[in-house]
Amino acid sequence: MRKALVVVSLLLLGSFVLQFVFAAVGAFTKPAGDDSYALHSINGMAVIPVLTLLTLLFAALAKAPGRLIGLAALVLGLVVLQALIAALANAFTDAAGASTALGLTVGGLHAVNGIVAVHVALGVLRGAQRLAGEAS
Repeated sequence: MRKALVVVSLLLLGSFVLQFVFAAVGAFTKPAGDDSYALHSINGMAVIPVLTLLTLLFAALAKAPGRLIGLAALVLGLVVLQALIAALANAFTDAAGASTALGLTVGGLHAVNGIVAVHVALGVLRGAQRLAGEAS
């Protein structure tokens, strides 16, 4: 189970890396349309949450230390917060649907939260690797 935790943690970190790539693809797609961020949305609303839940589950099943389980739970909390920040940023548009300064500021927090989530996920991976190394 400890090796499975390492694998799923690595997949989670990889999907976070791809999330930044998909955000850049959406930002630089011309002409921009509703589907510009499709890959970013699918990865962020389906793949990352599933891998986050699996990481937390495998950490518990591997009988990981409480700190590692807590870090995995923190990633889950940051993923939920990420969706809420995105929804809030989209809600702060004007009557015509154009961006506002407040919406863009909240959108910036979406990026910062993503960076924090990557660093916490990296901590989970390192902890999982240490745990798997102890079992060998």
